[in-house]
Amino acid sequence: MEPGAANSSGSRWIRYGPLVFWLAVLFTASTSGFSAGNTSRFIRPLLRWLFPKLSEPEIDSVHFMVRKAAHFTGYAILGFVARRAFISSTREMIRRYWFWWASLLVVLYALFDEWHQSFVPTRTGSIYDSAIDIAGGLTVLVIMKILYRQNDPRTHTKVH
Repeated sequence: MEPGAANSSGSRWIRYGPLVFWLAVLFTASTSGFSAGNTSRFIRPLLRWLFPKLSEPEIDSVHFMVRKAAHFTGYAILGFVARRAFISSTREMIRRYWFWWASLLVVLYALFDEWHQSFVPTRTGSIYDSAIDIAGGLTVLVIMKILYRQNDPRTHTKVH
């Protein structure tokens, strides 16, 4: 083994570990443990405690919105950790095109996630949820792209 190989492997884990971890979290969230019936066991009592005057239909609506916000947020985090991994890659092509690689990952994983849910008896796969997932991931990636350009000295032009 070369002297730098262990170090390279360690830095790769630091770069890609959070990304792999978050992909596993998202996969776990698409299992039956996070079905609407299971999340309602926690969300409904919390809503009853926070807002005791909410009607049953209102609680159902808020529960629905919390679940959709979780889709958006989960994939926003995916966009963030994908950008973090790709922007620091040792491979120039991944580093240079981090936005496109991260976008591709977000889109493909969102579609895979809903496809996976279509096989889970207590879940349903929905293209609308994929759209929410993709919107969450791409929102963060676009924001990061804008911030990255503003802080990148190569994108600033000098006026003579």
